[in-house]
Amino acid sequence: MSLELIDFSQKSLWISFASITFNPLFWNTVARKEYRSKFITRLFGDPYRGCYALAITIFLLGIFRDYLYKVALEQQPKSSFLQNDLIKGLAALLFLAGNIFVLSSMYALGVTGTYLGDYFGILMDSRVTSFPFNVIENPMYYGSSMVFLSTALWYACPAGILLTIWTFTLYLIALQFEGPFTAMIYEKRNQKNK
Repeated sequence: MSLELIDFSQKSLWISFASITFNPLFWNTVARKEYRSKFITRLFGDPYRGCYALAITIFLLGIFRDYLYKVALEQQPKSSFLQNDLIKGLAALLFLAGNIFVLSSMYALGVTGTYLGDYFGILMDSRVTSFPFNVIENPMYYGSSMVFLSTALWYACPAGILLTIWTFTLYLIALQFEGPFTAMIYEKRNQKNK
């Protein structure tokens, strides 16, 4: 019996790690390039079509990332400590709460609000303060991290917990860039409207 909790020799772990890393780098890089050059808007002939195309791309990359994450967990050692009903119940609660945060924030923001429409010049009239934004700041990132953690716990997989920590860390780093940049976009709009 092996006492190893994470099998770092598994390629699937590193592929999942790379995919998790790639996604926020991709959407932040592409969105900023769009803001500065309008290359997606020019490509699709309209900011809304461009934003929807980016939304589809980000969504599909997310599905692929989640698939690679699940494959990585299936190939990793399981922890007997995590294999019990209490952990399964916690995993189910985290999964439910995380998805409520993600889906309700998507509903509150709409497609363009969720998928970087402000970088395309598609701005919201005012800041969204309804649920879930009145409960937690950045509910999509926190909710997504909760879903990652719930999956790791469900599969009793320490490697999944490590990947969840990495995901959450990347989200926190992304927020350091996204928050100020989005605030700048809206401040420019407000200055222009004065």
